[in-house]
Order: sequence, then C-alpha cells, then structure tokens
Amino acid sequence: MADDRVKRTSAAGAPADGPAPGPAEALPGDALVLRAAEDSLAGRRRGIRRFTPFLGPAFIAAVAYIDPGNFATNMAAGARYGFLLTWVVVVAILMSMLIQSLSAKLGIASGMNLAEACRSRYPRPVVLSLWVVAELVAMATDVAEFIGAAVGLNLLFGIPLLPAALLTAVAAFIILGLQSRGVRRLEAVIAGFVGVIVLAFGAQVFLASPSGADVAGGLIPGFDGRGSLLLAVGILGATVMPHVIYLHSALTQRRVPVTDPESKRRLFRFEMVDVVIAMTIAGLVNVSMLVIAATVFNKAGLTGVGDDLTQVYDTLGTALGSHAEILFGIALLASGLSSSSVGTLAGQVVMDGFLGRRIPVGLRRLITMAPAIIIIAVGVNPVVALVLSQVVLAFGIPFALIPLIQVTRDRRVMGALVNRAGTTAIAIAISAIIIALNIVLLTLLLGG
Repeated sequence: MADDRVKRTSAAGAPADGPAPGPAEALPGDALVLRAAEDSLAGRRRGIRRFTPFLGPAFIAAVAYIDPGNFATNMAAGARYGFLLTWVVVVAILMSMLIQSLSAKLGIASGMNLAEACRSRYPRPVVLSLWVVAELVAMATDVAEFIGAAVGLNLLFGIPLLPAALLTAVAAFIILGLQSRGVRRLEAVIAGFVGVIVLAFGAQVFLASPSGADVAGGLIPGFDGRGSLLLAVGILGATVMPHVIYLHSALTQRRVPVTDPESKRRLFRFEMVDVVIAMTIAGLVNVSMLVIAATVFNKAGLTGVGDDLTQVYDTLGTALGSHAEILFGIALLASGLSSSSVGTLAGQVVMDGFLGRRIPVGLRRLITMAPAIIIIAVGVNPVVALVLSQVVLAFGIPFALIPLIQVTRDRRVMGALVNRAGTTAIAIAISAIIIALNIVLLTLLLGG
C-alpha cells in the first residue's frame, strides 16, 4: 500500500496546480481518505464505513448524467409522448452502469485513463481522429451545460442569458479551484449539487403524484414515429455521456494506489458500489423528469410545453403550486453549474491524454465554451439547441465506447481485471444498439 506521503494529484489524476504543502506530500483531506481506503482494503473497517472512502468518482461522473441536456430531452419526451419513452431512460442508465464500471476498472487496472490508453494503443492518425471527435463532443456538452445554467439564472433572478452564461463560466472556475484543496472537497461540492437536484425533483414528483400504472406501462419498449426516435437518441446522448467515459478512468487511475492483483480486485468491488449508487440516483432523477412532464403536461394536452424550459418553469408553478417552478429552476441551475465544471475537467483529461499536452484551464474553458456563447448570443431556441446537442453526443458515444471495450478486454493492459467474455459481449451489444439507432436516425433525417 502507498505511504501516507503520496504525490498530490488532482481529481483527474494529474498533478494539481498550485504549491504543494510539502515535497511529495498529500493534502490532509486526501491523505485521510487514502488511509481510510487502505484500512478498508485490508479489512480493518467494517459495515458501511468500509465503503465511504471510495464514494466520489462516480458521483462526479453522475453529474454528466443529470446535466441540462437531460432536462431538455426528458421534459420534451414526457410532454410529447407521455410515459412512452420511460423504458429508454431506464435502459440508458443500465447501459451507463456497465460503461462507467468499465471506465473505472481501466483506471484501477492500468493506471491509465482511456485517452492515454488510446494514445499508447492506436496509430497516430487514429488517435488524432478520436481526439477531434472527443473535442466536438466536449463542445456539444458545453452547449447543454451553459445554456442550462444560463436559463436557470434567467428564470430565478431575471439575468439575461448572455451575462448568465458568463457567470456560469466564472462559477465553473471557482468550483474547479477546489482541487487545490484536495480532491475530496471537489467531490463533496459536486455531491452537494447532486443532492440539491435529487431533493428538488423528489419534491416535484410528490406534488405531481403520478400514476404507478402509467409509469409501469412506460417500461414496455416502443416508439411512436420518427419524433420519438429522435428523442430516444437524444436521451441516450444525454445519459450515456462520451466525455465521462474518458473522465471516470482518470478519476480512479491514481486515487488509491494499489499494485497487486488481489488489491485491485478488492478496490474495483468497492468502486462498483460507488458506480451503482451514483448511477441509480442519476437514473431516478431522469425518470422523475420524464414522469413529471408526462403527468403535468401530456395529460393536460400541453404537448409543446417541453420544448421551452421557460414554459416548463411557468407551467409547473401554475399546475402544481407550492413553488414547484422555483424547485425546477434551482435544480436546473445546480445541474448547469456542476456539469460545466465536470465538463472542463473531462476536457483537460481528453487533451492531456490524447496529445500529451496540457493547456491552461482558462484557455481550455474558452475553447469549449465558445460555441455555447455564440448560440446564446444569436438567440437560438435554448431547448432546440439542448436537444440537438444531445444528438451530437449520441453520435460521439461509439468513438469512446469501442476503444473502451477493446482496451478492457486486453489482458496485457488489464491483468487480473480483464473483462470476462460475458461482460465484453454485453458491452458490444450496447455499442451495436447505439450505432444502429444512430444509423436509423440519420436515415430519417436525410430522408426528410
């Protein structure tokens, strides 16, 4: 096991910026977590306490699964098609559990994140192509995050969208600055944002009082025309997020240093608890969004309300009362602020991993936020931009998922944590489903 005086690392596993408290010394909070993790791996912590040191990485990843893009696609799906696409949300989250577990396992087994593994595995032209796709995905992600946070600030405080988007950028810098105080503080703040979102939607579900029979009926697979298929692919893009496939492996690659195969197996089992809890919470939030829209909007014939977050905000207040619109606005703002920070973190991992180069976080932020600011400045409908950004993300999923499957089935890289044949088969099936949906969607769009 590692000594208490370990190299200080950021949440992405790379050396953090700022002066270290001493040569090769961990920040106090991180050192405490590391000691607790070592005790759990050695069997010296019992009960629930043995899991707590490992909770965190999946919660940072989970923020991407409840970002403003999810608000747009789930609200639009519920308003237009009622409970029809509930099954898509559930399937997407189940897919996410497997995908995020593979990503976390890669970091534990190899000490590399996915972008680094791709750089060491593929020819340079392939690496550069994957990097370009990952950057486009990062930009599409920022469109959703910045628009969501900006709309949240506008709804709650009346701030115009463009200044609100710039305030979001400032807030992201502040949140990311917590890395200099230890990764545990960043994880705690992100988990706090997740908690706010959960409480807000839990209260809205209570006020909406949806029918259990209707929710159960939505678990039966089915579509209703090309519009529902477009939203289904958008839900996949908003839920199975390509950039956190890269990020999660970085979050686990040096968090708890272990070297022997048995310790790696135990560490992965603990991390799986983190993944299951975080993804389940994200799944419940996503289902709640769709269920609320189906109950409040679709049943009242307000099928177009989900196409405008401002209308969603106003109609929730009118239909449910009890300041439901404020709860929605707070959840949207918390989602946008936290996910924009996570998106920047993922962008750093992608560039550093694929190119072996780090650029200042400020420049990184400016590059990926530019399309979002332009979209806001020219007045594009926010929900249309949000939904289309999620479709872009859906098309980017295979370019992250296929390399992840190839790497995690390679015993030379993964050692004792190499994928079992069944795990690889399920992951390939997931990839095939996503790719097939994208092909069908592209055919529909080109066919007019």
